[in-house]
Amino acid sequence: MSRSELVRLSGISKQQLSRLENGLIRMRLDHLKPFAPHLGYTPEQMLLWGRYPGTEGQEPPQKESVTAAAHSVPELDSRGSTGGKRNVRKDGRHTDPLKTERWVFPDSFVREQLHSLPERLMVVESDGDSMAPTIASGERVVLDVEHKTPSPDGLYALRDPFGSIIIRRLHVLRSSRPTRLKVISDNPNHPSEETPLDEIEIFGKALCGLKLF
Repeated sequence: MSRSELVRLSGISKQQLSRLENGLIRMRLDHLKPFAPHLGYTPEQMLLWGRYPGTEGQEPPQKESVTAAAHSVPELDSRGSTGGKRNVRKDGRHTDPLKTERWVFPDSFVREQLHSLPERLMVVESDGDSMAPTIASGERVVLDVEHKTPSPDGLYALRDPFGSIIIRRLHVLRSSRPTRLKVISDNPNHPSEETPLDEIEIFGKALCGLKLF
């Protein structure tokens, strides 16, 4: 079935269908209801394939092409919605809980837009207005959690003194010895600050934001 035919039958716009296909919207049961009658499956079968009664042990349609074209990326459970607790290991590092649901991004998006590898990626939810208007509270940000050096200057996820993950703009003061960072909030109502590089924990580099309209 062509996209145009599916759009006509379901009543969903081409833009909405494209965002669902490209993993820019987290798939829910109500997203599948307009498509299900025209694809020959129930919404529950499509969303829970392999776990829903009647689909155990069955291969999902076009499994090979979907697997090759998309990557599953975890999201940090920053609000503790799954009941997970942030722990501190003996070496001083944190272990952060992850949400049970994961994001799915096309392989081309990861390679050509994010210029990264799927195993390096994690999604976090921004909390508060310190980075407005660049990032609003509740918006998701995709991070490269292996990029822990503040070069080049830009948006990075940091661990604050309370163990939470926050997004800030970092600028290296290269003339200072030892090296210091300017930690900037894009919201002018929040002051910037300077801190020694060795006193800050960088969680990862922000690659893009996921805005829902």
